Amino acid sequence: MQNIQSKIASQNWDSITESMHENGFAIIPNLLTIEECEDLKFDYDNPNLYRKTVVMERYRFGLGEYKYFNYPLPDLIQSIRSAIYPKLAPIANAWMKVLNINTIFPETHEKLLEQCHTNNQLKATVLILKYGKSGFNTLHQDLYGAIYFPIQIVVFLNEPDEDFTGGEFVLTQQTPRAQSKAIVLKPKKGDVLVFTTNFRPVKGTKGYYRVNMKHGVSEIHSGERYTLGIIFHDALS
Repeated sequence: MQNIQSKIASQNWDSITESMHENGFAIIPNLLTIEECEDLKFDYDNPNLYRKTVVMERYRFGLGEYKYFNYPLPDLIQSIRSAIYPKLAPIANAWMKVLNINTIFPETHEKLLEQCHTNNQLKATVLILKYGKSGFNTLHQDLYGAIYFPIQIVVFLNEPDEDFTGGEFVLTQQTPRAQSKAIVLKPKKGDVLVFTTNFRPVKGTKGYYRVNMKHGVSEIHSGERYTLGIIFHDALS
């Protein structure tokens, strides 16, 4: 069976890069197998894997629950995180360049984490989210500290319209001096969504300008919805 690193390497990264530049998101279909998705969901109830549980309603983040993983991460998650990052760093650096932001992201994920640790960002940010009927996630950005990588991914662990209904992934794009644009996505089980953490460049008539983006989840009408969120930077707490 093809391992996850080789599956990541074999993707059409030119097409993914083009989609990221054009839209601020891209979908990688069938990156995880059904068995890998089921294993991640099964481990949701293993307390040894997690450092923190957040009940979303308590903080007015939505309705549902998520858990932050502890280091060391499970092998599958660690492999995804370290193998995808080098494919995304050139996209992030291109964005910084056209927006005249004086930030250069390192080529390897290990080097990015070194920068986080220098800033006392030591906590894992990978999380698994669980929603039931009426669950949702308010629009937000995942920053966690002064050092942050502007692209992240979500792995979808359930099949929409079979395991749950509703629960679409929502991106909003706030163009300066204009109304927000909503983007609604419905990836399938095993798909990976790559998207911008907080902003992206858009080319206008006078060059590139920055548009801010947030993400969330619409209300679940029935069933259960699990996703794995992989943020590449570490957190202060």
